Amino acid sequence: MNVYETDELLGQYLAFHYGDSHFGVGNYPARCASACLEVMAGRDKKRALDLGCAVGRTSFELARAFEEVVALDLSERFIGAANTLKTQGEIEYFLRDQGELGETSVASLAGHNLATHADRVHFAVEDACNLRPDHRGYDLVFAGNLIDRLEDPGRFLASVHHLLNENGVLVISSPYTLLEEFTPRSKWIGGFQRHGEPFRVLDGMKEILTPHFDLMREPMDVPFVIRETSRKYQHTIAELTAWQRKV
Repeated sequence: MNVYETDELLGQYLAFHYGDSHFGVGNYPARCASACLEVMAGRDKKRALDLGCAVGRTSFELARAFEEVVALDLSERFIGAANTLKTQGEIEYFLRDQGELGETSVASLAGHNLATHADRVHFAVEDACNLRPDHRGYDLVFAGNLIDRLEDPGRFLASVHHLLNENGVLVISSPYTLLEEFTPRSKWIGGFQRHGEPFRVLDGMKEILTPHFDLMREPMDVPFVIRETSRKYQHTIAELTAWQRKV
């Protein structure tokens, strides 16, 4: 079974997006949206595309500023939960303590002042590597924790410019967790030795994106914490980069 279709992961991600912060680390999806809006200052903010949107926090945050946000994820459970939040304003989920113990918690848009512009967001189940041809004309494309879950990240990066308007912005955030269960070793774009030197995922991204993009600023670290149980947490550091499409 796809782990992203389970009750366990749905609960973890609803808590990750809408629940409490832990160990002094802020809300990651909200911080990513803030970083997107920082690089979009002074630019058109008509249409944004959130790829790998999960349960939608970044999408709702972007809707504060964008006229339309299209939010896509491959998980039907995640998209179903995001649509429930959009239409009903809240959703219950199970917050695990240990073993079978836990409690019901509620994710709420109003609790984060996100309800006002929720109707600007359109959620759908779709594969980021096989997008419909009508996905064009975006001012911003955000790919959060996506490229290390794609079967062929190089193919995605080589074609992502087609989604954007001229001078449009691509923002990528990823911890570069290279796992063969998601990406075959032959499709890795970094994380190995090349010509006797370390070749990292950022190096591969620069190589693939440079023909169509300029790096807008230095990469920045964005930490996040995902709660699994009351005594087990994932503490991860993603790297966020922003790229402007060349004219």
